[in-house]
Amino acid sequence: MSFDIFLATDSWFSNPAIARGLWPAVLETIYMVGLSSLITVAIGIPIGLILSETRKGGLIAAPTTNKIVGALVNLGRAIPFIILAIIVLFFIRGIGLPFLKATGWLAFTIALAVSAIPYFARMVESNVLAVEPGKVEAAQMTGAPAVRIMWDVLVREALPSIINSVTILVITIVGYSAMAGAVGGGGLGALAINQGYQRYNFDVIVIVVVVILLMVQMIQWLGDMLSRMVDHR
Repeated sequence: MSFDIFLATDSWFSNPAIARGLWPAVLETIYMVGLSSLITVAIGIPIGLILSETRKGGLIAAPTTNKIVGALVNLGRAIPFIILAIIVLFFIRGIGLPFLKATGWLAFTIALAVSAIPYFARMVESNVLAVEPGKVEAAQMTGAPAVRIMWDVLVREALPSIINSVTILVITIVGYSAMAGAVGGGGLGALAINQGYQRYNFDVIVIVVVVILLMVQMIQWLGDMLSRMVDHR
């Protein structure tokens, strides 16, 4: 590899691919990561509670339901992201909604959420199971219904751990979103592949990696701060 790229006047931020494409790619990545993370958290927390509390000895013990939900979650975890993304894209193409195409950041937002929900649900399950049983028993003695105990006691007590899990989730989705660029997902991954790898613009790849690193560092810092704020132990 020639090192002239480090001295070229049309490289780095003077590169037209970076000047015109970096900010739109950053916005697409933020949209994908933000929306898919919200969907994953909104669906993953209830599924995690179901996994933890339908097992034997749980607040709403239902072993059959636990096995069915657990099998579906394990299936989702077993399928690699790229393959699952392709399945989701075929499904989107099959239903033929006029406002939803099988390419671009919106389609991959759905694919990212479908892929991430099983992993996050298992993390929530572990977070909830770590709550001290005595706190649940104290709530049961007051006559509180099971659903209220699940949200007001289990989720509240496990909130610092759940926030840490959300931090891990969002960082993982950032990585997945970069991989999505390989199959038409848009965002920083698409910029790195289309303008960097395929056109041999090493400077584009380096800049994209640095931007992703800064995003990850910011997410981790924010997650750690929120976790400390809600931790009253």
